[in-house]
Amino acid sequence: MPVSTDDGVLVIGAGMAGLSAAIRLAAAGYPVVVCEAQAEAGGKMRRVESAGRGFDAGPTVLTMKWVFDALFASAGRRIDDDLKLVPSTVIARHYWRSGACLDLHADQEETIRAIGDFAGRREAEGYRRFAADSRRTFEVLKDSFIDASRPNPVSLSRRIGLGRPADLFAIKPFSTLWSALGGYFSDVRLRQLFGRYATYCGSSPFLSPATLMLVAHVEQEGVWTVEGGIRALAIRLEALAADLGVEFRYGDAVSEILIDPSRRAVSGVVTRSGRKVEARQIVYNGDVAALPRLIGAPLPDPARSRAQRSLSALVSCSVAEPKGVEIAHHTVFFSDDYEREFEAVFRRREAPSDPTVYLCAQDRDATGCLQAGSVGPERIYALMNLPADGDRHRFDESEVNACLKSMERRLELNGLTLSNQQGSASITTPDRFASLYPGTGGALYGMASHGWMASFARPGSEGPVPGLYLAGGSVHPGPGLPMAALSGKLAAERLMADRPLTRRSRPAGITGGMPTEQATAGASPSP
Repeated sequence: MPVSTDDGVLVIGAGMAGLSAAIRLAAAGYPVVVCEAQAEAGGKMRRVESAGRGFDAGPTVLTMKWVFDALFASAGRRIDDDLKLVPSTVIARHYWRSGACLDLHADQEETIRAIGDFAGRREAEGYRRFAADSRRTFEVLKDSFIDASRPNPVSLSRRIGLGRPADLFAIKPFSTLWSALGGYFSDVRLRQLFGRYATYCGSSPFLSPATLMLVAHVEQEGVWTVEGGIRALAIRLEALAADLGVEFRYGDAVSEILIDPSRRAVSGVVTRSGRKVEARQIVYNGDVAALPRLIGAPLPDPARSRAQRSLSALVSCSVAEPKGVEIAHHTVFFSDDYEREFEAVFRRREAPSDPTVYLCAQDRDATGCLQAGSVGPERIYALMNLPADGDRHRFDESEVNACLKSMERRLELNGLTLSNQQGSASITTPDRFASLYPGTGGALYGMASHGWMASFARPGSEGPVPGLYLAGGSVHPGPGLPMAALSGKLAAERLMADRPLTRRSRPAGITGGMPTEQATAGASPSP
């Protein structure tokens, strides 16, 4: 029989949010065990191999560094002591047909000059206004929404201040991002560039709220690459958690969250192998779409669920030689008809025939210079957006080849060829993402942020059952590494507010059973 303790907290999932919650809880003195279905920590901070070389196959940069500064500080560490972070001077390079090119710079004045050279003085002044409004939007929402428990429209208005109507309207909640961009830019290419911020949360710029313009300010505050890749961040967070006494259990997915009918609250979990782990407090770091099956709740309407999903993708990681136009660490190759591209994905639920392609040249720095010691073919990560229908549609070889061909055609139209490819590319399609992240259909960002109410539709940190807390990119405040880390923080804070810890001795490791007063933060399941 499994042993339990009232002090133990079980975290399901070792993605960014799960690691964030585990570190904060363990640092506060709570014994914590993390159950992870995969063989290692990281979640979407995953790594794949192609031609014998390792790739970051998920997020590739770090933004909102203040979030990670606070996370490391909660454990008595400094992120700059544990990881080497390199600030990006060029945020991204962008190409259109026939090689038209524009760089966004970390230095805002450099970006203004670049836009002026690219599209004229009027567009440069439009960007100056856009950047100012983006900053204002971020400042209004940072403490009232992003780094706070999930509000509703009324409570958000109160947090911002009913006496500050200018701030309420400044965030443009009722305009779409695309329509709002028309007020700053007449050049459709610039609307494409800044409309792409909607894809950072898996959405269409033609359907998502103008509030997402705040991403521009987030990037202006700083974009960092991590030496060793984002995977190095996951490894360091896992080690930091372990130093605090967190126990990790890998390779045995949670198949059921148990509910005690007498208390109507969580009582533990059952894993895929049939093992039972008792716990009265659980942080669930998985997509909320998978939660009904785990707790035995009625499943939502499948057609409606699919319609609400964010983007999926085809991701190709290959070793090749880029030729033609100069690429940076991040380079975007835009399609000719952005609206048609998103209509294909979200309305027709099909692969766009002319996709926008994102490349991450993982052997180059922000400006495009090859890193010291890099010779020959490079590591190239390429992505195109696809509908999240991976739970009902399996990509066969011909469909994968058709997508790769359309990506290749777009790159060539914008001036780039990838030649001398080494070995076989590592390809991930929506059906594979659906397998990696159950319940999602391959959606990489939870629900799409479509409509002004979308941000309020994401669940908060309190789960549907007492003792269950939610974290991850599918809950408030949303997807992306810093947002997921904040969701873990919010879940940990909600749990601690509900059950203050009376004993705060630093845990010490033992084997077997949920921890006693001197045990590791863990629940050792019975066979």
